[in-house]
Amino acid sequence: MNIGEVLAKLTTDFPGVRISKLRFLEDQGLIDPERTSAGYRKYTSHDVERLRYILRMQRDHYLPLKVIGEHLDALDRGLEPPAIEGVVPTVPSVVLATDGVPSAESFTQRSDLRISRKELLKVAEIDEDLLGELEAYGLVRASRSGHFDADDLVIAKTACELAGFGFEPRHLRAFKTAADREVGLVEQVVAPMRNGHNAGARGRADQAVGEIAALSVKLHATLVKAGLRS
Repeated sequence: MNIGEVLAKLTTDFPGVRISKLRFLEDQGLIDPERTSAGYRKYTSHDVERLRYILRMQRDHYLPLKVIGEHLDALDRGLEPPAIEGVVPTVPSVVLATDGVPSAESFTQRSDLRISRKELLKVAEIDEDLLGELEAYGLVRASRSGHFDADDLVIAKTACELAGFGFEPRHLRAFKTAADREVGLVEQVVAPMRNGHNAGARGRADQAVGEIAALSVKLHATLVKAGLRS
């Protein structure tokens, strides 16, 4: 493959990668594609997998190139690379509709993400004091095992960003109260569906929850936008 073909294979998983990045990694001695008689780079499938490894270690584990080079050297010699310490999850992506409002599917999807308190502090970029306040006001809550989920992570990250505008957790309690009211209203509407006796009742109720929730958030967001404009 030429360098353009390699880039096309990588951009799906690494959209920020550029040809200059591939050349830089070659200059650092991490990749060594063959050259044609005319001097053009020719990459093999092995080279592409090597690039994937390098880019993944940078993106997911924040490893410096020197450490990645040590990993590659171990792999080249038939060894297992060193264990990666301090691995933390990345912030989960939220499914958004084209207008920026969460879709119905995003309310019914479930994430298996479970992170420790230390990981939450690191990924959300908050301190222990802010996390303690978020817990005190009922905005996030650890499970019995002491882990937090994807929703807790997004809430903590958002609270951190709002803090930059002067919002404190006590201010965010109003958002929680409003959300609880919306949840109660949605549950009230779908309760008769859940009580149905046929086999598909619960499935239809879950689908309705997602659709109603998406519509309520859309209405809420639009009302806020309209209010700010006026």
